[in-house]
Amino acid sequence: MKNIIYFSIFLLSIMLGHAEKVRPNVLIIMADDLGYGDLSSYGAKDMRTPHLDKLMSESMRFDDFHANSCVCSPTRAALISGRYPELVGVPGVIRHYKNGDWGHLDPNSTMLTNVFQKNGYYTSLIGKWHLGLTEENLPNQRGFDEFHGWLGDMMDDYWKHTRAGQNFMRLNAEKIQPTGHATDLFTEWSIASIERRAKEGKPWFQFLAYNAPHDPIQPPPECLEKVKQREPGIDDKRAGLVALIEHMDDGIGKVLAALEKSGQDKKTIVVFTSDNGGDLKHAANNGPLRDGKGHFYDGGTKVPTSIRWSGKIPAAKTQFRALTMDILPTIADLCEVPIESKLEGQSFKQQLLTGKQPAFDRPEHYMWLQKTTKQAMRLGDWKIIRDDIASPVELYNLKTDTLEANNLSAKEPERLKQMTDAMDAHLAAAKLVPWQAPAK
Repeated sequence: MKNIIYFSIFLLSIMLGHAEKVRPNVLIIMADDLGYGDLSSYGAKDMRTPHLDKLMSESMRFDDFHANSCVCSPTRAALISGRYPELVGVPGVIRHYKNGDWGHLDPNSTMLTNVFQKNGYYTSLIGKWHLGLTEENLPNQRGFDEFHGWLGDMMDDYWKHTRAGQNFMRLNAEKIQPTGHATDLFTEWSIASIERRAKEGKPWFQFLAYNAPHDPIQPPPECLEKVKQREPGIDDKRAGLVALIEHMDDGIGKVLAALEKSGQDKKTIVVFTSDNGGDLKHAANNGPLRDGKGHFYDGGTKVPTSIRWSGKIPAAKTQFRALTMDILPTIADLCEVPIESKLEGQSFKQQLLTGKQPAFDRPEHYMWLQKTTKQAMRLGDWKIIRDDIASPVELYNLKTDTLEANNLSAKEPERLKQMTDAMDAHLAAAKLVPWQAPAK
């Protein structure tokens, strides 16, 4: 009898051990050019985003989270590499024409999507890639088992899915011509992939990258009409952007509902963020922040961000400051996926699980190469900005000056020099990393 009891305990311990090693799924949702003030939960009075608001209320919401860049490609490179984008060959926007192409993913850099893939995760990218059109840098070569989406930068039309007359819609390597609004297509493809994964039982990692609300501002007509009827007197430009964001919110709601329906919501870590701040010329709202997309003032980089893992991460708001490049090191830490490559990104797992983690002790560098060079660096409460390589460096104390209105460069010359020297050293290191595809 004792032997049976001991054997039962042994089997139970093995089963519990296996249960403990079951890894959560990962769903990372990234909006394109979503302003810090462009969700109703972040203060927008003319906006209705119930699904994202609910997600935020169930998550740890980060109110001082920053994209690694003020434009698309670099932030996406930072996400999948866990590094400063300029150190993996993407200091600017990657495009399909030579004189507008400012990046090429370093073939020797490890993508963290590859790491998840090699640790048993089925990886998928649904939606916008924007990190290369050459064969060596297509999604299937950089860590994704499945790619269903858009290879290029912006679409010229949300229904026609072309850019300068070229079709960049793909199912893995196959060129496809789907019909429908791109936001709806990405939502449908995300749900289909989630439902397939539910039947397999293998952990999965999905990066769902919407084009919305990037221009052209083309919401479905019924969404636009709804906004105009609800918000009398709203400016036409603003109405279009509001409708495009609300349409995306509706799609995200369907994706989250599919997670719940398939029984995967409680074992899936859900991240929501944006690749940069809102574009002011398209009537974006960046809240009480200076400027927007294309600039390194906080309106260009501060983005709405949340992380949900039911039963593990408490619902709360935090001022803990982190960057896009920190997301995957943190998720890997939560999923017990070991990372052996050198990263600038750091894990904030402790903050997520306990709400108590010391602030990262590091300078934060921001760089955008696009004909000229824009730079910024933050160290604690202090921030310097060079809006282009020929401009003087500005200095702000964000603890007392959140609007970045009071340039202290003349009053703090020693601090200005120390920080500028560090920023220039980072630029010099970045310039050593090739960002153009090798000549064939």
